[in-house]
Amino acid sequence: MFPLRILFDLDGTLLDTAPDLHKSLNYCLKYQGREEVSLESVKHMVGQGARNLLIRGLNATGGMVEEAQLDHLFEVFLEYYGKHLSDVSVPFPGVMNALETLKAKGCEMGICTNKPVNFARELSTDFGMDPYISAITGGDSFDFKKPDPRHLTLTLEQMGGKDLPVVMVGDSNNDIDAAKAAGFANIAVSFGYTDTPPRELGADIVIDHFDELVDALDALSHG
Repeated sequence: MFPLRILFDLDGTLLDTAPDLHKSLNYCLKYQGREEVSLESVKHMVGQGARNLLIRGLNATGGMVEEAQLDHLFEVFLEYYGKHLSDVSVPFPGVMNALETLKAKGCEMGICTNKPVNFARELSTDFGMDPYISAITGGDSFDFKKPDPRHLTLTLEQMGGKDLPVVMVGDSNNDIDAAKAAGFANIAVSFGYTDTPPRELGADIVIDHFDELVDALDALSHG
């Protein structure tokens, strides 16, 4: 039953950002004298924010560095990635059509990501999502982030609007666990970035393409 309030994760859900994250992480690893990592491995490192991506990359290529060096490498990562956010990233197939359809149905939509919020906002602008999105929060927007359910509830507060049923759409335990803790319906995408097989995340529904999203939301709202 439409309309709904819908919260989207960003990396691995709306956007395939792994290629640019991969390039940025390898830039930092080479800077540190480490071996590069594969794109596929990066897809399993994304989800806890940029600093944790760097930590995982370091641990995969020889182990952690001293805290001061980690701080420096994190600055290097942010500077490089900030200049290459959308070089080769793309929306997943069907995303823009789905956003247009949901807006036409009166849905209110927000982005709730563990990515730094300024990067998330820039990506939303770069890929033309701003007309559909009423609020964006990131891993640095509050003192907590997904899977803490408060990340979701405070994003909804920023969205404002009507008191409508809420659905979280994401690709990982961070998204699904946060939604469950908040008491929200949830949908997982099967094509994102997660160590846990998508159909083992415990989501209410799993979709394989954004063309399936509207029907999945309709099924949830009538469930």
